[in-house]
Amino acid sequence: MSYRLDEQVGFLLRVLYQRNAELLTQALDGLTPTQWAVISMLAQVQECSQNLLGRMTAMDAATIKGVADRLAARGLVQFEDDPAHRRRVLVSLTPEGLALYDRLADAAAGVSDATLSRLSPAQAAKLVQLLKLAAG
Repeated sequence: MSYRLDEQVGFLLRVLYQRNAELLTQALDGLTPTQWAVISMLAQVQECSQNLLGRMTAMDAATIKGVADRLAARGLVQFEDDPAHRRRVLVSLTPEGLALYDRLADAAAGVSDATLSRLSPAQAAKLVQLLKLAAG
């Protein structure tokens, strides 16, 4: 048999992602991985267009809009028209969103360690390095 599902990259990444997503949701008071990605990226860049935010968090236009709208409904992000570009909308964290980031960032950082807990620290570091290389 030349094809075994349990040896395929996509399958293994999905299994690992599911474990990571569950741990992340538990650690982050019910935020989804995509919501945390938006919050953490905005904490890093402070403000950017919704389109750029989608690219930086690997989300398509419809997904980033939905995630950002849900976070705005919770009072965690805010939108503002870009004065330099009429059709561009800028997104940033509200003070509440930044406080949430500050409160949860350490817990989120520990999720990667927990996800890769079956690996030695050197193996985990190598895996992350290889995934970054493969992701381009």
